[in-house]
Amino acid sequence: MTAVCPACVAGPTPEDIAAASPGLQFSLPTIHCAACIGKIERGLATLRGVQGVRVNLSLKRLTVNGQVGVETVQAALTDLGFESYPLDAQALNTSRDDRERALLTRMAVAGFAMMNIMLLSVAVWSGATDATRDLFHLISAAIALPVIMYSGQPFFTNAWSALKVQRLNMDVPISLAILLAAGSSLYETLHGGEHAYFDAAVALTFFLLIGRYMDHRTRSAARSAAKELTALEVHQADRITDGAVQSVPVAQLAVGDTILVPCGARVPVDGVLQSQAALMDRSFLTGESAAISLESGAVLQAGEINLTAPFEMRATAVGEDTTLRQMAALVETAENGRNSYTALADKAAALYAPLVHILSFVAFLGWYVFTGDMRQSINIAIAVLIITCPCALGLAVPAVSTAAISRMFSAGFLVKHATALERLAEVTTVVFDKTGTLTRPSVAAISRLLSQDQAIAKALAQASHHPLSRAIVAALPDVQAAKISDVHEVPGQGVTATWNGLVVRLGRGAWLGADFDGLGLRVGATAPQMIEAPEALREGVLEALDDIDLPCEVVTGDTAAAADALARKIDLPVLADARPADKLGRLDALAAQGHKVLMVGDGLNDTAALASAHASIAPAAALEASRSASDIVILKESFADLPLMIRVARGASRLAHQNFTIATVYNVIAVPVAIAGYASPLIAALAMSASSITVLLNSQRIRWIK
Repeated sequence: MTAVCPACVAGPTPEDIAAASPGLQFSLPTIHCAACIGKIERGLATLRGVQGVRVNLSLKRLTVNGQVGVETVQAALTDLGFESYPLDAQALNTSRDDRERALLTRMAVAGFAMMNIMLLSVAVWSGATDATRDLFHLISAAIALPVIMYSGQPFFTNAWSALKVQRLNMDVPISLAILLAAGSSLYETLHGGEHAYFDAAVALTFFLLIGRYMDHRTRSAARSAAKELTALEVHQADRITDGAVQSVPVAQLAVGDTILVPCGARVPVDGVLQSQAALMDRSFLTGESAAISLESGAVLQAGEINLTAPFEMRATAVGEDTTLRQMAALVETAENGRNSYTALADKAAALYAPLVHILSFVAFLGWYVFTGDMRQSINIAIAVLIITCPCALGLAVPAVSTAAISRMFSAGFLVKHATALERLAEVTTVVFDKTGTLTRPSVAAISRLLSQDQAIAKALAQASHHPLSRAIVAALPDVQAAKISDVHEVPGQGVTATWNGLVVRLGRGAWLGADFDGLGLRVGATAPQMIEAPEALREGVLEALDDIDLPCEVVTGDTAAAADALARKIDLPVLADARPADKLGRLDALAAQGHKVLMVGDGLNDTAALASAHASIAPAAALEASRSASDIVILKESFADLPLMIRVARGASRLAHQNFTIATVYNVIAVPVAIAGYASPLIAALAMSASSITVLLNSQRIRWIK
């Protein structure tokens, strides 16, 4: 048979790919359509050593099989115009969501049984009597009872847990409705009764499982986000033992160990610099954008980034004693306030569950007193329980949250906390950090250099992990780097190499012999050329600030001069020289004035503020502690869709309240009908299902928000 596509013939077979290594995995937050998938797969397929490329649009994830390096793939993705973040495949695949699988299985069993029992019920509805009717009821019982005991376990278990501690929750009336419907139907069947409601009991279980599954999916977003973000981190350190370098887990480091910190890597623990010099990026810790030059004996803190040559350090604090861990107590205290927030659904459950039992008991008691018919009284009580069953209420928030979280993820926002959307919808003020959040280093004027000098600058910049070097590489995407040799990075100064027999240097003006202090390039004996590298706003910041309909301000640990420069650009009040306690104090002051604050930050100095804020957001490149303390993570570089996220959160809150209104109106109409005896358990189940479907359809309107 002839293949339609020649590429299919030339490409590796599935067996070849399966036999290869597990592959490299990357997060691709900016992909959005099939065209993106095609561009990436075609672009990477040409790389040397690549055997297979697969892009998952729903997960925004890329898998590359073959003998190829992470840096090579990332460079190719950058050239193709896509952001990428390497993921730890082992961290992504170490756990399975067994509860989700169990809920899906129970839901499938209940749905299949419901359809079959309803088919049997058609015969009864059509007028089957006596032995035929009893036979169909017995068959229905044989199907329904095992299914109810299996599929209803999530509700029965939670209800029993609540009753054991003498309290009520939503699952208590749910379990009562299911068990009473099944029990009374079995009684009717064994005593030759005309009506059995096995179909109602199973349908009730099925629709409630839909709500429980959606609720689980919403709450598991935090766990999925944590797993995805943990995969972005490297939890290994290079320990030097007897002159040999060994990669070990950070948890195995001890005080006194000698550690090698490579270029671009984070300091794993607190310690003392043993090499002659180092240039560190402490912006995540202090908020200051300028790099810090250190000499031998200087104190290092976990979380700092090595910007230049590899250096050695001696560990002085590990584990719980590091700077990062010492801030955890402050963060934990702040998070306690957030965890005390009561979700909308929980507030409704606290009021609704007792009311359901009271109504059902009153209906049973009233009918038994006036008629003396135990069977009819029980059936009416069951109908009241079913018709008031909080299925629509149980779906009201999860249905909206699931749709909203999906919508936000497609826009590049990962929701981590179960109540994040509700709290985000309530914010009245936005507080931003500056360095790393609103601003990034920029090298916009490098195009003024000659094309030859641009090629040299790019080649030198590629040899360094300094933020300015990365900015130079980003500013010259179409320039072919020059061929250089003898590359050497001088800590705190710059990069030097040889090009066509000439010494070329990229670095500080003073080091180049220039009369300026900024960044410059020198080729041989020619005069140094200045490269302007001002701090630039992150993409989409101005658009976001123009579109947000809330008061905004900036609180930064950077200097007053840098803060003033930013204030002129964005026309917002900026508080400078703010330490972590100052940021937390500012949020407390705003809260005391009645404001509900949204905090947006990325550094360790923002962690306590992120945890204490009413809602919080961190970029994907933020420190792990900051991402963990935040409610939402921005997976892409641009901030332009930040207002959309707030609108989606408000829309979700509005739709959740509408769903509660729908459920309430339904109960106001249906409950009197059930109490009056005009609704059998089957009709009650159908009415309950109709309200649930209405809630589900209303929830999908969140996808229409622009």
